[in-house]
Amino acid sequence: MGVATDLGELQSKLWETADQLRANSELKSSEYASPVLGLIFLRYADQRFAAATEQVGEGSERRKIGPDDYKAIGALYLPEESRFERLLNLPEGADLGKAINKAMEAVEEHNQDLRGVLPKDYSRIPDDILSELLRLLQSLPDAIEGDGFGLIYEYFLGKFALAEGRGGGEFFTPTSIVRLIVEILEPFHGKIYDPACGSGGMFVQSAHFVERHRDKSSHTLSIYGQERVGDTVRLAKMNLAVHGLGGDIRQGNTYYEDLHDSFGQFDFVMANPPFNVNGVDKVKLEDDDRFPFGLPSADNANFLWIQTFYSALSGTGRAGFVMANSASDARGSELEIRRKLIEDRCVDVIISVGTNMFYTVTLPVTLWFLDRGKRGTERENKVLFIDAKKVYNQVDRAHRDWTSQQIEFLANIVRLWRGGDPEFEEGSRELIEASFPKLEYHDVEGLCGQADLETVVRQHWSLNPGRYVGFTRHRVDDVEFMARLELLEEHFADLTAQAEILSGRTQSVVNEVLRG
Repeated sequence: MGVATDLGELQSKLWETADQLRANSELKSSEYASPVLGLIFLRYADQRFAAATEQVGEGSERRKIGPDDYKAIGALYLPEESRFERLLNLPEGADLGKAINKAMEAVEEHNQDLRGVLPKDYSRIPDDILSELLRLLQSLPDAIEGDGFGLIYEYFLGKFALAEGRGGGEFFTPTSIVRLIVEILEPFHGKIYDPACGSGGMFVQSAHFVERHRDKSSHTLSIYGQERVGDTVRLAKMNLAVHGLGGDIRQGNTYYEDLHDSFGQFDFVMANPPFNVNGVDKVKLEDDDRFPFGLPSADNANFLWIQTFYSALSGTGRAGFVMANSASDARGSELEIRRKLIEDRCVDVIISVGTNMFYTVTLPVTLWFLDRGKRGTERENKVLFIDAKKVYNQVDRAHRDWTSQQIEFLANIVRLWRGGDPEFEEGSRELIEASFPKLEYHDVEGLCGQADLETVVRQHWSLNPGRYVGFTRHRVDDVEFMARLELLEEHFADLTAQAEILSGRTQSVVNEVLRG
């Protein structure tokens, strides 16, 4: 049996065991996500500690081996009470939850970067479930290799986000979306920033990209993130640690706090911000350098986020982010901000993404890519538009993603447009050659099209790919109608979500009355 199959089976077994928490306790998925991920983290740290122990040696009477020796080679130091084998071999009847809590506390005590990060609420979980999780995790070194723990961590993040539904999107962006953003940005080296970093998926996939492109990369990525929710910050720090990464992740509300002094600082910015947020106090932002094109009069934060990404870029930096479709055609003050952004010649690529690609919303979204280094190039006055709505892999009835081959195909379109060489490690050669037989970019009706600045002006500064991809097949009125329909659909989705919240609160009140 191959490694990949073993990993898939282990992921499924681990998830089945972890999901017993929902069946056999009163914990919600959001509550048991952190302790389960904490155990995965501890097993990874234990494996790394064992390997590092062989490397650092036993020391001597004159020089004892300590935490600094392990930190010097990129491993966490685990004191005796935190060793996985000790937890497994506790005597029958021991309080396993209490022992794991103490193990986590000891890890933090000896590794200052993790202070306050690890979960310590294992006493709420039945000992039999904890024991089964520990047993399955202990078997991992015999079954997987490489970044196996990282892959399991990512798998669980996705499963927990799916279980949480709309709320899960606050900490998890589907991996295929993140991978496409990273493949198009090509973060070979430099400083990466995500001001809405969730559980850190953008950073992890950037590191994977570097690993796959060792011949081109300088292997030096510096990671900076900001996230509003404390629990999610802790998830991100564990996620980085499981993948052997370090970074500066801080808790703060990005609308009002710029904890990394981001203006002009970063080579790459990538994010999946919350859409259509209202209620931001713009009075507090009036003198903020992060909004050089002005504040939108509409009670909508989309163009606050877009400017946050833009202003954080260095003079040659690139940004890639997820955005609500409505931002592409928004009118009024938002149109004026979009116009200034386009006139700055930094808008590089815009991609339409189809429905059901996210756990939080079923509606289509748009991926925006900015490049402040395109001035002076042949692309300075051009924007590439891609319609990827018909490119997808059906996961189940309600969810879609992209395969590795499809991600490579879409990224290769951008590489060809930029004058670069396509990549075929994931098997996209046949797809590319079907549309680009000479491996040279040209517009493909219904798939991709480039537009110069004059064309964008004629389309009222719209960044809706539907106006530029296969444009000859549609009347302007038809495209305008579709843009308005998508905007109405987004508003309907927001109303539906609010109705669901209200319904849940009503049910809670009813339950309280019945119990009383």
